[in-house]
Amino acid sequence: MSVLFFHTMRYKQSDPENPDNDRFILSKRLSFVDVATGWLGQGLGAACGMAYTGKYFDQARWNTYVVDGRDVEALCQVFWQAAQVKSKPTAVVAKTFKGRGMPNVEDAESWYGKPMPKERADAIIKLIESQIQTNRSLVPQPPIEDSPQINIMDIKMTCPPAYEVGDVVATRKACGLALAKLGHANNRVVVLDGDTKNSTFSEIFKKEHPERFIECFIAEQNMVSVALGCATRGRTIAFASTFAAFLTRAFDQIRMGAIAQININLIGSHCGVSVGEDGPSQMALEDVAMFRAVPNCTIFYPSDAVSTEHAIYLAANTKGMCYIRTSRPETAVIYSPQETFKIGQAKVVRQSVNDKVTVIGAGITLHEALVAADDLSKQDISIRVIDLFTIKPLDVATIISNARATGSRIITVEDHYPEGGIGEAVCAAVSMEPDIMVHQLAVMGVPRSGRPSELLDMFGISARHIIVAVKCMLIN
Repeated sequence: MSVLFFHTMRYKQSDPENPDNDRFILSKRLSFVDVATGWLGQGLGAACGMAYTGKYFDQARWNTYVVDGRDVEALCQVFWQAAQVKSKPTAVVAKTFKGRGMPNVEDAESWYGKPMPKERADAIIKLIESQIQTNRSLVPQPPIEDSPQINIMDIKMTCPPAYEVGDVVATRKACGLALAKLGHANNRVVVLDGDTKNSTFSEIFKKEHPERFIECFIAEQNMVSVALGCATRGRTIAFASTFAAFLTRAFDQIRMGAIAQININLIGSHCGVSVGEDGPSQMALEDVAMFRAVPNCTIFYPSDAVSTEHAIYLAANTKGMCYIRTSRPETAVIYSPQETFKIGQAKVVRQSVNDKVTVIGAGITLHEALVAADDLSKQDISIRVIDLFTIKPLDVATIISNARATGSRIITVEDHYPEGGIGEAVCAAVSMEPDIMVHQLAVMGVPRSGRPSELLDMFGISARHIIVAVKCMLIN
């Protein structure tokens, strides 16, 4: 900053808002900062707006090639010129109109997005053909076929997860460790992050595979676009990680990736109110709803370190888009290293013949459900506890069969808003089943900052609230 302000930049110190001053973008509110962008990375957009104003309104700066987009000779010349510039990228602005060269269609808005009637199309094709000035057959030059042969199919877990039941590990950390392990299993694994690598633990992958780590900084839309580019044509296995809340910014890129049917894996950490003191801006409470709406998207919500590692390997071998939701707090390992996991297969983690209610959780709420089960057992009330593992596809058969075995009573509990979350997914799954009752516990209202345990209780998804819901359901 010192070099910029005292050597490079040109400006009037006495007049910070002078239109001829160089612009400086920073996430602070100072006299020489035109837009205070916060810490969440809106600076680039603000800089683009300044550049646009400077170019088109103040007639300042820029260097491009401008060419008639219909002039073949001019296009050939300008692309040759662009190839000669080695020190920097070149922008070619090819000016044309929609429907250029078509009588009564060129630059007419009424034709936008409409098919041409066949009789008119035939006439236009003949007109275009009459303008062709060469009889030479145009054949593109073949590529140099020197791409290496690769195999990114059926990646095996080289050894079982290195955890024991009772170990306490955050799923976000287990995710980072699993990515690094996967990177050793296949050299085509690429990890991208949005300047959150110390929180998502993707820094572990960076340390072990620095040449395959891409730091995208706080530009989540760009990160998803880069990941989609990496994954095209099946050349890499791409994982992009950031706080789950920030992936909502990239929804357009996510939905377009789904439309293109590209194999891409997105990891969202710091989900729900269990984020704690960082506050509501960091809490993902809408992400499950967003990814449930994406076609052919597999949603993993692992509840411990072992299931997290399996989720990473399953995602690496799954076609289409995968979303892995991880949590900030440390939680106990509940599965043995030898446990097997499948997409669309839930786990019944606690059951007995006397169970009166089925409680369905995932992530942090599964552990709350297990605490509730322990407390209720001391009161001679038995409940069954299910870990979904994947929210999409949902294990409908396991949900229904266990509900039937427990008096057709289900309680869902999730660290997410009720709209579009686990509760609604379960309700949809059992909607055609007569007599099954579903009671949903979810985060109601906009949360606040606080300790994770306090927030889980304050917003109705703690073990205490599960116990109350179970008792109310049995009374009614």
